[in-house]
Amino acid sequence: MTKPRGVAWKLWSVIPVVIAGYLTYSLFTGGKSAFLIGRLTDGHHQLALACSSCHTPFGGPAALQKACLDCHADQLRDEDDSHRLSLFTDPRNAGELTLVDARSCLTCHTEHRPQGTQRGGVTVPVDFCFACHADVVRDRPSHASLAPTSCANAGCHNYHDNRALYEAQLAKHLHEPALLATPRVPQRTATAAAPPAADRRALTRRDVDAPAGRAVDAAIAAAWSASAHAAAGVNCGSCHEAAAAVGAPAAWTDHPARAVCATCHAGEDKGFLAGRHGMRLAADLPAMTPAEAVLPMHDEAAHRALGCTSCHGAHDADTRRAAATACQSCHDDTHTRAFANSPHGRLWQAELDGTAPAGSGVSCATCHLPRETRRLHGADVVAVQHNQNLNLRPADKMLRGVCMDCHGLGFALDALADPELVRRNFAGHPADHVPSLDWAERRQSTLSNPAPSSVPQQEGLEK
Repeated sequence: MTKPRGVAWKLWSVIPVVIAGYLTYSLFTGGKSAFLIGRLTDGHHQLALACSSCHTPFGGPAALQKACLDCHADQLRDEDDSHRLSLFTDPRNAGELTLVDARSCLTCHTEHRPQGTQRGGVTVPVDFCFACHADVVRDRPSHASLAPTSCANAGCHNYHDNRALYEAQLAKHLHEPALLATPRVPQRTATAAAPPAADRRALTRRDVDAPAGRAVDAAIAAAWSASAHAAAGVNCGSCHEAAAAVGAPAAWTDHPARAVCATCHAGEDKGFLAGRHGMRLAADLPAMTPAEAVLPMHDEAAHRALGCTSCHGAHDADTRRAAATACQSCHDDTHTRAFANSPHGRLWQAELDGTAPAGSGVSCATCHLPRETRRLHGADVVAVQHNQNLNLRPADKMLRGVCMDCHGLGFALDALADPELVRRNFAGHPADHVPSLDWAERRQSTLSNPAPSSVPQQEGLEK
C-alpha cells in the first residue's frame, strides 16, 4: 500500500515545480498575460504587458496612487478638478471620507475587474454620488424625480471636470441658437513648433542636402519642397542625419526615430504619448497597431505600427490628410463611416475643395484633436492637442473646447446626450432634451424675483 502513496506524493511534489517553471518561462519570454488576474479597462488595456507601469514590488496602494498621478495629474490640474485632493484634506470633510475615501484614485478606479467596470473605468456602483450628496433630492425640487444613478448622465455632472456644466456657466449661455452666427474652428499658429533658426530660409528642390551617392526620389523631393518643413528651412539632413558624437561625421538613417520629430514638436509628442495611439511607446512597449484596438478597425490596417508618420506623410507633412483621411484609413466603426455624409463631413470637404473659407470645415481632428492655446516661445500660440482621448470620456468634456466654437451650449448638450445621433456622426437633430439649462434659468429667475416672505428654493446646478 505504500508504493502508490509514494507515487502520489512524487506527483504532488512535481506539479508545483512544473507550474513554477511555466510561470517563470512566461515571465521571461514576454508571456506576462499568464499573470493577469482580470482584463484591464478599455483605457488601459494596451498596457496589459507593462505591469511595471503601475505596479512596483511591495509598493502597495501608495505606489498605485503615484502611478495614476504620474499619467493624470497634469490633466486633473488643467481641468480644475471639481473633487481635487485639497477638498478632502480639509478637516471639515473628514466625515465624508468614511463613506467614500475620495483621496485615492483606487477608491473609484480599480483595474482587473471587468465585470464591475462602468463607463470611464469607474468601478464603484453608479449611484456612488449619493454617498455624499443624498440631500440633493430632498433639497432641490428640480432633482426630486431623478434616479440616484443619473448624476453622471450627459449634460449633468462630471466628477472631475465641471467647467461647462456649473450653474453660472449654464446661465451665461441661455437661449443660444443651435448654430452660432460666426462658427469657426480656431486656426493653428504657424510657429507652434520650434521656431526656425535665424539663419534659415525657405528651401527649394535645388537645396536638397542628401549625401553624395544617395539618390533622392523625385516624388519625395517634390513633396518635401512643397511642405511646411521646406518653408521653415528644414532640410533632409535635419531629420535623416542623427546626432553624432563630437567630431564624428553625421550618420544618415533612412527612417528617423520619433524622437527626431519631438525635437521640434515636443508638445505634440507629449500629447501623442499620453493618448491611446502612443501610450504603449510611453511604456517602452512596441508601438500600438489597430489590431489591438477596442473599436472596429479595417482589416488591412491591422498591423500598422502607429507613429508620427502614420497620419502625417513623412515628406509632405500634410495636416489635411492627418485631420480625416488618416483616421478613416484605420477606424471602421459606425461613427467614422458616417462622417463623409454628415453635415460636418460636407463642411470639411467644402473647405478642402476651396468652396468654403478656412476654419469652416469640421474634420475628425476638429473634435478629437482639438486646438488649444499654449504659451510657447514667449507667445500664445494655437496648437493641436495630440492626445486623442483627452476629451472623449465623458463626452461633455468636448463642450467648452470644441462644440461651443460653433454651437450653442443647449444644442450641444442635447446632441452629446443622444447616443444614436452620435453614431450617425450628428446627421440630424437631437431626439431628447437635457433640462440642465432650463433648471439654471428657473434658478436665476427665482434669485432675481424672490417670492415675498420666502426663502428661494435651491433650484438648479451648483459648481
